[in-house]
Amino acid sequence: MTRSVVRYSEAFKLKVVNELESGKFSGTDEARKSYGIKGTATVQYWLNKYGKNHLLNKVIKVQTADEKSELKKLKARTRELEKALADAHLDLIIEKEYFQMVCETSNINPDDFKKKLKLDWLAE
Repeated sequence: MTRSVVRYSEAFKLKVVNELESGKFSGTDEARKSYGIKGTATVQYWLNKYGKNHLLNKVIKVQTADEKSELKKLKARTRELEKALADAHLDLIIEKEYFQMVCETSNINPDDFKKKLKLDWLAE
């Protein structure tokens, strides 16, 4: 049994969507049956893709000039802080590697050195 695949042109899809939006059909099922479209969700998909209904779900944000300015400042501050955090991480990595190198060249066990340093610090 061979199953045929039906491809609809963009013009046809737009025609069906326009007729739905203009009120010619009471719903997607009526449009589907009128044109002999087999897929139950096909017309709804076209409506979502090509229709104007998607414009109703947009969020419009109204801001004063002060709010926009404040938002720009906050975004700039966030970028500065992210850069500072990245720099701090790099500094820490470099310091850890430098500490390891010093310990290796001095034949010092890094863990023993940390324990001694911690005990000395606590004794103060």
